[in-house]
Amino acid sequence: MKLEKVLTFTEKEEELADLLSEVGLKKNVAKVLVYLANTEEATSREIERGTDLRQPEVSIAMRTLSEKEWISNRESKAESKGRPVKIYNLSKPMPEIIDTLEKDKKEEIENQLEIIKKIRKIV
Repeated sequence: MKLEKVLTFTEKEEELADLLSEVGLKKNVAKVLVYLANTEEATSREIERGTDLRQPEVSIAMRTLSEKEWISNRESKAESKGRPVKIYNLSKPMPEIIDTLEKDKKEEIENQLEIIKKIRKIV
């Protein structure tokens, strides 16, 4: 049997994932983001174990993070026969990702306020 090291969330990391989901990220995306922020790189399997998410949940989260261009990946030849293993890491530092979230929220608020102004004019 092979011994593997599995990273798990601390209370602080759980809180960060909760806060990120409160500002609009899906819970699973927030968990994966926090996990990757606390490791240099990780395989999907390591992310599954460390975040306690299933493979499809990790895949969906990775797709979302990839669309936002917050992660990058590379392929590594598998230890045994089979498909190459994808190894993921953050492509942007966390402060930059948080800045993007803040900017998006500000735009969202401004748009909502514009709609309220239009409503006031009609009423």
